[in-house]
Amino acid sequence: MTWRASVLTLFPEMFPGPLGLSLAGRAVQSGLWSLQAVNIRDFATDRHRTVDDTPFGGGAGMVLRPDVTDAAIASVADDRPLVFLTPRGRCLTQQDVRRYAAAPGVVLLCGRYEGVDQRVIEARGMEEISIGDYVLSGGELAALVLLDATVRLLPGVMGAADSAAEESFSQHLLEYPHYTRPADWQGRLVPEVLLSGHHAQVAAWRQAEAERVTRERRPDLWALHSSATRPAPVASPLAAP
Repeated sequence: MTWRASVLTLFPEMFPGPLGLSLAGRAVQSGLWSLQAVNIRDFATDRHRTVDDTPFGGGAGMVLRPDVTDAAIASVADDRPLVFLTPRGRCLTQQDVRRYAAAPGVVLLCGRYEGVDQRVIEARGMEEISIGDYVLSGGELAALVLLDATVRLLPGVMGAADSAAEESFSQHLLEYPHYTRPADWQGRLVPEVLLSGHHAQVAAWRQAEAERVTRERRPDLWALHSSATRPAPVASPLAAP
């Protein structure tokens, strides 16, 4: 079954963009996934195709109207996860990406202006997702990021299935360093263990390096990894009566 992505946006011409190239582009051409860009303006009801209005309570900027936004959502809504891309959302994780890849597809709503009327978010039970602690002009770039991360995990998209299992964040670890020819570059040598041909020692070195890099750079991830790999406490045997 084809994995389906629908993107609700004021700028449908931004899609497929980079998703039409490389792995994602080949996958969409071969039918492993499909991409539908829906113009929110098509659901406006006035001759000016108005999609936004001033916020109640005053303040700068404009807010996407609930009636127009909900009509756009209704045109594609089904059993797929519904995600609103917004800087106020929780940060996207690899676990989220895996969950989306395991679903029939995803529906993405790209925020613009000051955002979307809160009533639509609540009525539709949308997930609010961010790709980082910074503000973009709209949710389109975030949608491209989410889709790229997800599509590459779909069956048949990546050439080597083992690659995804060893990537950063797969076990709450950053990935180990990589090296290739030449073995001596400007006096910098490849770690000797990688030239040994001893697969068990190579695997142990890679695991140790992944753990070292994660401890140094991402203590938050290291804490999650340590918690997940810590042995469960053994219950003390009950004293005999």
